[in-house]
Amino acid sequence: MSWTIVLHGGAGQMTRASVTPAQAEGAQEALGRALDAAAAILQAGGAALDAVEAAVRVLEDDPHFNSGRGAALTYDGIAELDAAIMDGRDRNAGAVAGVRATRHPVSLARAVMAHSPHVLLSGAGADAFSAAQGCEQATQDWLALPERRAQLAEMLAGGGAFDVDMKYGTVGAVACDEHGHVAAATSTGGVTGKRWGRIGDSPLIGAGTYADDRAGAVSCTGSGEFFI
Repeated sequence: MSWTIVLHGGAGQMTRASVTPAQAEGAQEALGRALDAAAAILQAGGAALDAVEAAVRVLEDDPHFNSGRGAALTYDGIAELDAAIMDGRDRNAGAVAGVRATRHPVSLARAVMAHSPHVLLSGAGADAFSAAQGCEQATQDWLALPERRAQLAEMLAGGGAFDVDMKYGTVGAVACDEHGHVAAATSTGGVTGKRWGRIGDSPLIGAGTYADDRAGAVSCTGSGEFFI
């Protein structure tokens, strides 16, 4: 059986008028690197779960997307990250929300799945679990980029209302390996200016992320409240 990998870099108003040629080229290049990382695993007979994690890790490190480094900022100017991963073989899943100090939230989500009795951890508890598991840490200075601070300032200057034009960049991957097993992973910073611990669809299993060998694999992007 052959394998398949599909990636996305987020939905939203990413028009030619709002994205420069350099930004578009950078995003495409990053997607290519993510595709290569996943393909190398699948070509070698590896698991879909490993492939989707590898792909999303690449995109979390790339500032062109709303995940990991370069994620959208909260109303208070903080990067709070959400991620989920799910294995279609046994429908095991792990997720995190509101993470502030982890470089790769998708890998933290996998650690939740593999090394805890829980499915979803949030906030300070998720950050503490991250450190305890030896996940690579990251500072807010590294996660929060000047471009995202400018985007937040623009939103606040306009009255503080959510702007659909600012809702793009969530990343995700779905894969089917040569054994017919599927997996899905999603990672995001949420919407610019989110408040009060808002959590969208991405880390919610069955809303923004799902995988089941009997059906398929899904990683969503768009307006999380509607998906939920």
